[in-house]
Amino acid sequence: MKQISRKLLYWSPRILCILFTIFISIFALDSFEPDRTIVENIQAFAIHLIPTYILIIVLIISWKYEWVGAVIFNGLGLAYALMNLDHPDWIAVISTGLFLVGIQFLIGWIYRDEIRGNIKSMN
Repeated sequence: MKQISRKLLYWSPRILCILFTIFISIFALDSFEPDRTIVENIQAFAIHLIPTYILIIVLIISWKYEWVGAVIFNGLGLAYALMNLDHPDWIAVISTGLFLVGIQFLIGWIYRDEIRGNIKSMN
């Protein structure tokens, strides 16, 4: 396996997960309403960021244990799809992103010995 492929297999699920987390965080901005106080708006915003907090925690764990990311991200994608069957456009956006991250972590886990051996030798 070429060095560039190893780097790509290592970094792509992590970077995609970070980008997906930022994308999901944008949806929390709809919690702000002009008729509420600033404290109420901040509380609503913090509550709307719960999916972001979950994704960050899973990413932190998955950074070292790719199999955890593969299981959880694919599981979240499946759960989201099953809970929103009446909204196929939502499934296409959210579940597809979760599945992409999960599949990339799965591939990284399968090739972990080759990838990590190369990553450690680069440092």
